Amino acid sequence: MMQVSKPHAQSTLTQWLDWLVQMHPQEIDMGVARVKQVALALGVVRPAPVVISVAGTNGKGSSVAFLSSILRQAGYQVGAYSSPHLLQFNERIQINGQNVSDADLVMAFAKIEQARQATKLTYFEFATLAALVLFAKNQVQVAVLEVGLGGRLDAVNLVDADAALITAIDIDHIEWLGNDRAQIAREKAGITRTGRLAVCSDPQPPESLAEYCQQHQVPLLQLGQDFEYRQAANTWSLSWGEASAVMPKLPIPALKGEFQLQNAAGVVALLQAMQDQGLLQVPLSAIESGLQQVLHPGRLQSLRFVYQGHHYHWLLDVAHNPQSAQVLSDYLQGENASALRALFSVLSDKDATPMVQVLSPFIVDWHVAELKNPRARALPALQALLSPLVSANRTFYPEMMMAVQAVLEMEKQKTLPQQPTVLVWGSFFTVAEVYQALQRLSVQFAVSDTSAYPAPAQG
Repeated sequence: MMQVSKPHAQSTLTQWLDWLVQMHPQEIDMGVARVKQVALALGVVRPAPVVISVAGTNGKGSSVAFLSSILRQAGYQVGAYSSPHLLQFNERIQINGQNVSDADLVMAFAKIEQARQATKLTYFEFATLAALVLFAKNQVQVAVLEVGLGGRLDAVNLVDADAALITAIDIDHIEWLGNDRAQIAREKAGITRTGRLAVCSDPQPPESLAEYCQQHQVPLLQLGQDFEYRQAANTWSLSWGEASAVMPKLPIPALKGEFQLQNAAGVVALLQAMQDQGLLQVPLSAIESGLQQVLHPGRLQSLRFVYQGHHYHWLLDVAHNPQSAQVLSDYLQGENASALRALFSVLSDKDATPMVQVLSPFIVDWHVAELKNPRARALPALQALLSPLVSANRTFYPEMMMAVQAVLEMEKQKTLPQQPTVLVWGSFFTVAEVYQALQRLSVQFAVSDTSAYPAPAQG
């Protein structure tokens, strides 16, 4: 790898990001001590008057999007931190629904570099600190922080959150968290704090979650025990508490999929409980409009575009583990989808066999490429994965751009398809590389599709 010069306050964001990757090539380095030491030096361990941390295996990114959307509608200045990004690094840090600017990120990185001295930080830790720096600088009223991996030892856990939301729990990141769902639940529960509210939107979490909260005196509200939701024709309702308080006729969220009701229920229950504690004031009108206006690209995203005069309709979803693949399968079954052409790749640390098994009935033609990522599953391993599981046609490519170009050519004969004909799935990075390839090919996206990606702030 070519050596990258150390950047400075006048360097570009790209120069900073290239240097960060080179400085600490190990993408994951679990533990909070190092990053908290730098956060203390920066004075950002408390980035906002109210902090909400969100952990889980699936649904945490959508839950962060729901929280940010609803809280903005309630009139709060909101900072939201999530990962990974799809198109540009700026997506990871949003203030009032807008990506932060390159200039703001460079300023934050320069401050972090000055403060860290000899302390080694990973790419993710730099990103986390940048979010805290920018939230503090912009004096946001509520910071919503998505935990990257696990919980207890994740960099985000340096902040003592006022409330914690734990979404669906499943086996993922086996190399780091193991394949024991009970142990994974304990790691997720590590983001909670004694005496501070926690909500779990998984209807069947391992018992270890409640046990951890009881041991650490964390007041825990669980879906199916302390609150529940019910769907009607075009609305849904949330009920909670011994007095069976009910929030009726809530609008169906803008994010597609029945699973999003589970995420939304956890978010609304959390906000209601925080309101009861006097931490936040969120009127019903803000909940309703926030649910309807939420944006979160790459989650059952219907993508319509024009390329070389031909119309295309693809479905993009970041399903990247068995649980999220099952959710995607349920959605496809509900939509009566069939005979899809897939653009697929998956990382090496994922339990990919059940993922492929549950989606293969909907796919008649697989186009598989190796991703440009240190954790990518190499092409021979992708071939070995699909060979015993898939009888449909399979074509393999050394890079995603070649796969995208091949599928575009094959799809030319389709005229104004009303339903998606191509499914892009397997990883956040699969969706990202496909979208980037389409951009490089100068496709014309529908306005509704490009608007799912907030523009960076100016300055």
